[in-house]
Amino acid sequence: MNIYINGSGCISPQETAQIGPLFATLREYDQVRLSTVDPDYKQWIDLKQIRRMSRVVKMGVGAANLSMEEAGITMPDAIITGTAYGCLDDTGVFLNKLVSQQEEMLTPTAFIQSTHNTVGGQIALLMGCNAYNNTFVHRGFSFEHGLLDAMMILKEGSAKHVLAGGLDEITNYSHQILSRLGMYKKVAVKTMELLNSPETGTIAGEGAAFFTLSTEKGAHAAAELVGLSTIYKPLWEGEVIGEIVKFLEAHDCELGDIDLLVTGRNGHIDHDEMYEEVAAALFPEHPEACFKHLCGEYPTAMAFGTWMANRMIAEQDVPAAAMFYGQPPTKLKNVLIYNHHQGTHHSMILLRAC
Repeated sequence: MNIYINGSGCISPQETAQIGPLFATLREYDQVRLSTVDPDYKQWIDLKQIRRMSRVVKMGVGAANLSMEEAGITMPDAIITGTAYGCLDDTGVFLNKLVSQQEEMLTPTAFIQSTHNTVGGQIALLMGCNAYNNTFVHRGFSFEHGLLDAMMILKEGSAKHVLAGGLDEITNYSHQILSRLGMYKKVAVKTMELLNSPETGTIAGEGAAFFTLSTEKGAHAAAELVGLSTIYKPLWEGEVIGEIVKFLEAHDCELGDIDLLVTGRNGHIDHDEMYEEVAAALFPEHPEACFKHLCGEYPTAMAFGTWMANRMIAEQDVPAAAMFYGQPPTKLKNVLIYNHHQGTHHSMILLRAC
């Protein structure tokens, strides 16, 4: 049973919410933290509600609506969201007031809106959707497990159109904490030079990407979601390499059938070593594209990478800004996306032109 991507929407540090060729207007940054380029949310959300919504909720609602508009539907049969951090900004506001007001006279609004399923709930409320609604909070697998749930529901036949996506935001508090843990670079670096940076650490990012999936091919469907696989804390690179080979074999695909490898290189020399090993062992002559220098690093960045790969298949073109190695392929049929988050959460997604 084939699962088609009938629509996709993305809000990211690039102008991905605009109509036009992929990365036609490239935004280059010289900083260690990237923020989203927000579209006009008034086209989807009432002005009075916008003022009360946190950034991550607006990002999710916008990306979800972009996806459904492209798919040509107004009501999904299921809404599935993946997020590792949830509504961090509202969480920070509540905890800050908890301390400053000595745990007295606290308004519950910030706490209520800080839960991880707030985004999925707001999307459903704005659409009036009373169908299946679930949020996965599994760190670096949050988006992947949401996507897996969507695939299972579609194959069971319990839904016709499933809206699935991943999103996360970066805040001042979370950036400071993760910087202390050595996650991010201490000195600003140009985004287009990030992947060749010799220092440890990467740049922080955020974004939201949603997909309208169905077993019926829509008018704007360009790719099908062939398969998905995850590995948690592999012992060595050989385990990842073997899993990729088995993953492709399970979907009747050979290494030579892959037209483009898309990886989650992020400029952190310790994290990028795994990508080097995989590419050298399995795809030494294959062209390779990357996405985290465009969106930054965050647990659900795989959603942005999947969105980017889907757009490249739709346009049959790989922008120069995304290419890391080799020449852009003239034809895109099979695209393999491989990503890992902090060396522990490894995932693979195979897309095929339809």
